[in-house]
Amino acid sequence: MQYSRHESYRDRLLFSEKLHTSIFIIVTVIQMSPPSKVLLAVSGVKATHPEYPEGEIAGLFITEALHPFNVFTAAGFEVDFVSESGTYYADWFSLTPDFLKGADKETFENKDSPFRKALDAVKKPSEYNAGDYGIFFAAGGHTALLDFPTASGLLKAAGDIYKRGGVVAAVCHGSVILGYIKNPETNENIIKGKKATGFTVAAEEELKVLDFIRKEWKKPLVVDAVEAAGGIYVNPPGNWDDFVVADGKIVSGVNPQSATSTAKGALKAFES
Repeated sequence: MQYSRHESYRDRLLFSEKLHTSIFIIVTVIQMSPPSKVLLAVSGVKATHPEYPEGEIAGLFITEALHPFNVFTAAGFEVDFVSESGTYYADWFSLTPDFLKGADKETFENKDSPFRKALDAVKKPSEYNAGDYGIFFAAGGHTALLDFPTASGLLKAAGDIYKRGGVVAAVCHGSVILGYIKNPETNENIIKGKKATGFTVAAEEELKVLDFIRKEWKKPLVVDAVEAAGGIYVNPPGNWDDFVVADGKIVSGVNPQSATSTAKGALKAFES
């Protein structure tokens, strides 16, 4: 079949337009894709704990930060630590042999390890640009119940990351933060109508700290915060099972044993 000079020019013009459109779409998608960086939030306070020896404190549960850090960095993500106060305190119980041993213990005690250097460089939310991150991950420890609900800097950063298409994840007591993060575009809580999990009431009872938290700290538990925000709290089969709930761009885990799985779930949600 023969084409006229006019038809040949028209075809080249149409091809050129389609090519420019394709390039524009590709560039736009790349620009809109969340960055491969994680803002890993930790509690920035310390507190007495009724089950700990006198003088020992509750704070960040170390493996709930260490295990996600390992997952994210192994996947090629950069990880920065953040707390509302710009500091952290290691939870005494999380440093005992039942929870910190082997390679985990060596990593934490080595101040030159990538994890320890990153954790010790923890900064306040105002020192970061939320737009640089594609995942917000909240680690736990009992003291997350104390500062996460009113941590305005952390809440704003998490909301901004979620609005931009990023993932918000949390594990154990860190899941309490899900009850307070709002999408700045809608001013609605991001957990409204969505499922989440976190440290259970039954586990608090088992540890004999439920009354202390309710009467002394006077703070909501994870289930209280999630349900008050319109979320659907999901109980695990067992208090100490490795259990994760993923609902769209929100991923949550129930306890320290779930920290690795929660981080993997966050990566899966990010990739999708």
